[in-house]
Amino acid sequence: MKRALLAIALIAILTSSCNCPKCKKAEACCEKPDWAGYAAMEAAAEPNTLTEAEKADGWKLLFDGKTTEGWQSAKPVNMGRFPEGGWGITDDGLLYVFAGDGAESANGGDIITKDKYRNFVLKVDFKMTEGANSGIKYFVDPFLNTGAGSAIGCEFQILDDDNHPDAKLGVNGNRTLASLYDLIPSKHAPLSQEAKYGWNTAMIVVDGKHVEHWLNGEKVVEYERGTQMWDAFVDYSKYRDWPDFGNYEEGYILLQDHGHQVFFKNIKIKELQ
Repeated sequence: MKRALLAIALIAILTSSCNCPKCKKAEACCEKPDWAGYAAMEAAAEPNTLTEAEKADGWKLLFDGKTTEGWQSAKPVNMGRFPEGGWGITDDGLLYVFAGDGAESANGGDIITKDKYRNFVLKVDFKMTEGANSGIKYFVDPFLNTGAGSAIGCEFQILDDDNHPDAKLGVNGNRTLASLYDLIPSKHAPLSQEAKYGWNTAMIVVDGKHVEHWLNGEKVVEYERGTQMWDAFVDYSKYRDWPDFGNYEEGYILLQDHGHQVFFKNIKIKELQ
């Protein structure tokens, strides 16, 4: 109980202030870029393509809608190759993970990019099925966990909050949709049934130590890595035993196989200086 109460207190502190390493004051005074323009950025009419404005701004696709080029298994023994099963591409250009028994990385397994990324804006359109669980991870090190389960990294949670039990676990909702899984709860408004099972857009911003999660154009999570507050969150999470969790300068981007069918498209990234 004491552990849970302390974690709740930490969440309250973090969500009410920005923890800016420069000014140490409230969010309103922090000098940070406004990423709302990227969140509102209009996608190309054709899925898995870039607009001319995106091309000029340095965006690149991580999925071409036709092949698995640029992706590989997150399992160290299979890195360099895409999983032989568990994932597919539809005729209309959707990357999807097969439905299974709900186990973590037990079917085709997680997939990761072939390149590592340091500072970036990542956008991914995803579509859940009923009761689905999945995630988008970043700063992934596939060699941390070489046993059963998912590769280790910071996770933008993808979850059917109403129909998956994980939404009620963790602390103060930190396993719900768009949360930093098991660490910081998302502040997103509940989705309607139609919206929940339609297309939603995840955006993850990593600018040095500063990280943001956006869902459908709204910022829902914001935090600073490498701070005392960050260390405290990790210490009271399931990641406490993984060395220097979340503080790596670069890592792979991952799409999770959690045994539920989830679709992805328009996966694109802009690397920051």
